[in-house]
Amino acid sequence: VQLQASGGGLVQAGGSLRLSCAASGRTFNRNGMGWFRQAPGKEREFVAAISSNGGTTLYADSVKGRFTISRDNAKNTVYLQMDSLKPEDTAIYYCAGRQSAFASIYSTYYTYWGQGTQVTVSS
Repeated sequence: VQLQASGGGLVQAGGSLRLSCAASGRTFNRNGMGWFRQAPGKEREFVAAISSNGGTTLYADSVKGRFTISRDNAKNTVYLQMDSLKPEDTAIYYCAGRQSAFASIYSTYYTYWGQGTQVTVSS
C-alpha cells in the first residue's frame, strides 16, 4: 500500500483545511487508517484514526471537537477535516495505514506511511 497525502497549506487561526490521503492497492477497505503530526523539535504524535469500515474513530484530546476523520473506500481515500485551527496545530501531517482493520492511537501499529503534508497556522 502506498499513501499520498495532500491538502496542506497556510491558513489563519480559526480557519479550516481538509487533508486527503490517497491509497494505492486493493486492500484499502481492510486497513485501519490514521493521521499523525510532527511539529519542529517535537516527537510525532497521534491526531486521529478510523477503522476499516469507518465505524470507529479515535481522536487526540487536543483536536477533539475540531477535527473529523472520515474515509471513502470507493475512492481509496481518507480525509482529515480540520476546523478552528490554532497556531499549535502547525506541523507536518502524515497519514498511515495498518494491516489490521482496527483503528489505533499507536504509531508503531502502522505499517504504511505517506510522505507528509505541511500545515501552517498563523496567529
